Amino acid sequence: MTGRQRVSSGGPYEARYGYSRAIAVGDSCWVAGTTDAGSDGTSQHPGDAAAQARAAFAIVVRALRDAGFGVEDVVRTRMYIVRPDDASSVAAVNGEVFGEIRPASTLVVVAGLIDPSLLVEVEAEARRS
Repeated sequence: MTGRQRVSSGGPYEARYGYSRAIAVGDSCWVAGTTDAGSDGTSQHPGDAAAQARAAFAIVVRALRDAGFGVEDVVRTRMYIVRPDDASSVAAVNGEVFGEIRPASTLVVVAGLIDPSLLVEVEAEARRS
């Protein structure tokens, strides 16, 4: 594939703010910041950072598959959390999803996300070899 492919998850913010869940160009795919926000923009797992991370990574994996990529193609993940105490549990979810792949990963504590109920946002980048 050499063209630009856009993937939408139908999430509440994509159309409103003019972005795609993922963009694939050639052998690379970038998945935008992803939360577990439901159609109303709030967390589907309020207060549970690990559950939010699992749900967000499931959306990421689905977007990758929709673009023709697999988890084995992921080379980088980024995780943003709002509560420092959630670092270990969110990083563990990254390990559940990408343990054998071991992409370059970053976890950052931020002041907040787009809705106060959201505790975790994740991104991924993939490249086919």
